[in-house]
This record gives sequence, C-alpha cells and structure tokens, in this order.
Amino acid sequence: MSDFILEAKGITKTFPGVRALHCVDLALRKGEVLALVGENGAGKSTLMLTLGGVYRPDSGEIRVDGCPVRFASAHDANQQGISIVYQELSLVPELSVAENIFANRQPVNKANLIRRKTMYAEARELLKSFNKEEIDVQAPVKSLSIANQQVVEILKAMSFNPKVLIMDEPTSSLTEREVKELFDNIRRLKKQGIAFIYISHHLKEIFEIADRVIVLRDGEYITESPVTDIDENYLITRMVGRQLEDTYGKHEVEVKNTAPVRFEARGLTKSNKFSDISFKIRAGEIVGFAGLVGAGRTEVGRAIFAADPLDRGNIYLDDQQLKLNSPRDAIQAGIGYLSEDRKAQGLYLNFSIRQNIIANRLSEFSRNGFVRESEVDKAAIESVRKFGVSTPGIDQKLMNLSGGNQQKVLLSMWFGIRPKLLIVDEPTRGVDVGAKSEIYTLLRKLAASGTAIMMISSDLLEILGMSDRIVVMRQGLIEGELDAADANEERVIALASGVSGNLERSTSSC
Repeated sequence: MSDFILEAKGITKTFPGVRALHCVDLALRKGEVLALVGENGAGKSTLMLTLGGVYRPDSGEIRVDGCPVRFASAHDANQQGISIVYQELSLVPELSVAENIFANRQPVNKANLIRRKTMYAEARELLKSFNKEEIDVQAPVKSLSIANQQVVEILKAMSFNPKVLIMDEPTSSLTEREVKELFDNIRRLKKQGIAFIYISHHLKEIFEIADRVIVLRDGEYITESPVTDIDENYLITRMVGRQLEDTYGKHEVEVKNTAPVRFEARGLTKSNKFSDISFKIRAGEIVGFAGLVGAGRTEVGRAIFAADPLDRGNIYLDDQQLKLNSPRDAIQAGIGYLSEDRKAQGLYLNFSIRQNIIANRLSEFSRNGFVRESEVDKAAIESVRKFGVSTPGIDQKLMNLSGGNQQKVLLSMWFGIRPKLLIVDEPTRGVDVGAKSEIYTLLRKLAASGTAIMMISSDLLEILGMSDRIVVMRQGLIEGELDAADANEERVIALASGVSGNLERSTSSC
C-alpha cells in the first residue's frame, strides 16, 4: 500500500496555442489538506480537472492508493473516490436540493421509481452534518442564497463518499461564519481520513486550513512546503516570480477637498432593498462601499446603472440630473458597471476578446451599418497590451482565458467607454494576487484621469487599501462614512454589524 492516497507524476496537458501543464508532480496523503496556489493561468484548474477525470492528460500518470488509473470521465473519477467542488456552481436551479445532491443516482425501488422519502432523508443527514438543518431538501435550489447553494455543491460532492475532495475556491460566496463552519467540517472529515486539495486565492485561508502547499506558475511545479515553514510573502513571491510592493497604490488624500463633485445620489430608494441612499463622489475619488452580505450595496450599484428600477430618488452627473431608463442610457451618459458575476452578467464567453472589448460601444466602430474591422483589431490589440491580457491572440474565446485575464478584458470594456462614473462590484473576485495588483494600478490610473469610482467589495483589506473614503451600509441603509485616514478593520466591521458602540463616525457626505 502506498503512503499516498493520490499521486500525479509528470502530468502534461496542452490546448490549442496554450501549454497548460508541463511535467507537474503532486502527492497527497490520507487525511491531509494540500493547498494548490498560483496566479490565474498557472494551471491549477487544469490540474484539478485532470485529476477529476474531466480532462485526460497528454502524458504522465495518476495513481490512487498506489495503483495506476485512467479516467474516461468525471464519473469514473468519482467511482475511484475523487470528487470536485467547483467554483462555478454545477447545480440545476429548477431541481430541489435533494435532487441536485443525488443527480443521476437517485435511490430507486424495484419498479425503477425514485424513493423520494429515502432521498430526502439522506439529504437531511448530509445537511445535518454541515449544521444546515434549516435548508428544506424539497426546495428548488434557485430559492437558496448563493452561500447555501455553495453548501449544496459541497454536499453533492460529499455524497459520493470520496477519498479525495478537490475544492476550488469553496469560500468565494460564503460569509465569515460559514467559512468557519466549512473549516470545522473539513477538520472533522480529515479525522475520518478524507484528503483535500484546496484551491484558493485567499492566502489567509491557506495558512488556517492547509497542512502543505504546492505553488504552480505558468503550468509548472515551482515549490512545495509545510505551511508552518513559510509566510505569505514567501508564497506571493513564488507565485508571481517577483516581489510585489505597494499593492494598493497611493491614496489621493487631497482629491476630495479640491476636485469637483462628479456624481451625486439623493434619496435613492427601492422597496425591500435599500432606502434613502445619498452620497457624493468627486472626480478622481475612489469611494468604497462596505457591508455584510445583504446590506444592499450591489442593489444600489445596479439601480444607479438603471439595471433595476428605482422607486424614488435622483442621480446627478456633473451637476446634471439624469433620467435613465436602461443600461444603454447609463452608458451613453458616461456610467459604467462592472458586475460581480463576470460570467453570467459581464462577458460573452463564447465570443472572442475582440468582440467582447467593443460589445458595449459597438456604434463607435460602425459606419452605415457595417463594423470597421480594422479599427476593432487596433482597439483590441491596444487593450490586450494596455491591460496585460495573457492570450495567444485577440481572436481567442473568453471561455479559454483564466479568470484573471477574463477580468482584465471586462475592465478594458468599461474603460473603453471613458466613463465619468465607473461602478466596480467585487473587481478582484477569483483573481490571484499578481492580477489584483495590476487591476488596482489600472483603477488608480482611471481615477487619476478624473473618473469617479464607486467600489463595492466584500474584501475588507481591499476596501481599506483602495478607498479614499468608505461608505458602510447595513440592512439597506447607510450606517456611516469614514475617511481613509480614520478607517480600520474594527471601525468598518462595527458599523457594518450595527455594533458601533462609542465609535465616532464621520458623517460628512463629501
């Protein structure tokens, strides 16, 4: 019997124009959490999908319990004890929680009819193991919060009784309390001998839950180490191949006092979402919007962009009141909105880079009903260069790019309209530390050109590092406002949770 429950030796995988993995080795012990880290495009997802049977390696060998295996499909891998929790949910929204957990393998009787009582009982037992008894196993998945959908995704993988559970960004939609519960369950399952491959861009999580970490860069194995022997700086340097300094850039501390007000919201209200939201953003200012899940930040951003209707309230751009009936109106007025869900609401994944980059300003490249292809090519090539998009060419489909490169394309789309106000919602979600630094630099440059930026983020360090001023929302209301110089984690969390105590709040609107 091998010391390792899972081994990969010399794994190589190429796609047209891209070498995703080159001679990568990995070994995982029973009851171990092995973290897999690297920048977007480092090969983490390709390795995960290869180990999980979705891809077949061009060369190399996979062993389970010391025995060579060849997976024809993900189902094959599941049968061998390897399950994956995907970052992008693979659930069917219309089906119930129980039906999703046991999809295509529901318990049946001799007449081949589904034994629903048995299926519901087994689903409840799984939910109970994750302290989620309140979730109705018969409820359609679409009725659950994103966080609870993520729990269902995890339980779906757990229902195969895996030897190895591969988790790809499992906390991306979870609250701090739910992350703690997830980690408690991982530790419990470790004691039962289940091994984990844990992929995350949140390095703090790596040091909290992992035993060992492997670094990939450009599809190659770089190094590995017990987490007790290293720190975050060590990991970051090996992930990006260089030292990152001054990640967030410089605060323009004087801009709020000297620049004209570029955008103003007065009394924005939408029933059951938010009420009486008023704030200003000066030209060149980055105003961060902080708050807990459900605080209403995204809803405010969508309403300003006219993606959702307001019940009442007014918005002003350069002192001119706007009447917006659609996102098209907002774009024409000079307002851009970078959605938190780039794949569902931001990009056209089946289209090329060049098609995406001009998607929100097609008229700029059209004349008499015809697209000026040479100008599109020129704009796309310049955007790829300016935003540092790693791609074989501008005709590459978005679905074939890493998450970080997809995010850069999305940014280039909205920078392209030369916005007066840009709303960015979770601008670095699912993006590695190197790409984050590049995105922050791009946002700083856009602000320096005079654009007002409304930045919505659940990453508190990002809010503190990037914002010239911070607006904190709670339960659909503005709970308080902090200047960058006065803000810290404790003050923001206190306002977001409504337990501000004796904290002095800044209430200035500009």
